[in-house]
Amino acid sequence: MSNGRNSEGYTDPTPCEAERNIEYERRQQGRRAKYAGERFENMISAACNYYRSQNIADIEKTPEPMRPLKPYGDRRRGQYVAVFTKKAQNDYKGILNGGRCIAFEAKHTDADKIEASAVSDRQAELLENYEKMGASCFVLVSFKFEQFYRIPWSVWRDMKDIYGHKHLKRSEIQDYEIGLNHLGTLEFLKKTKGGTHNADTRA
Repeated sequence: MSNGRNSEGYTDPTPCEAERNIEYERRQQGRRAKYAGERFENMISAACNYYRSQNIADIEKTPEPMRPLKPYGDRRRGQYVAVFTKKAQNDYKGILNGGRCIAFEAKHTDADKIEASAVSDRQAELLENYEKMGASCFVLVSFKFEQFYRIPWSVWRDMKDIYGHKHLKRSEIQDYEIGLNHLGTLEFLKKTKGGTHNADTRA
């Protein structure tokens, strides 16, 4: 390097500028992840509304627990400054027509694989407990909003034994792919080719 330029001929940023650039990129990644998560949640909510209207299932997103810190604005309107507390429930829970409980996590990734760590230890513990009691449990995964999969909890939990690594690639889980119906609704309750696990809910 010479004259403040790097080997590619570009001006090297100062340490302060480099730090600002890194922080800016982190914020941008955070915004993109938040937007993608909200978009996926909206798709799932639309599907839940459809299943409810068809008397197939009643499923709702679990609200994140919040702890009020102090009143804010008009107390009569119930406005408070609050913080999210530690997440203690799965993303979605409900009941299928016939009485069977359902619980699942929803995960989106813009990568070509999804890591086992996308499901936290606490989320895994809850899904395991629900499954032991007979619930239909799975992880609903979006890959870049291009393909969607309903991974039975037993497959997600044992992915290291099944696939030899602690992540899942699209090519490995084709039997669990789900699609959209004629209304454009995500059919996450429709039976998949991998129909030997207790995530199967309807034909």
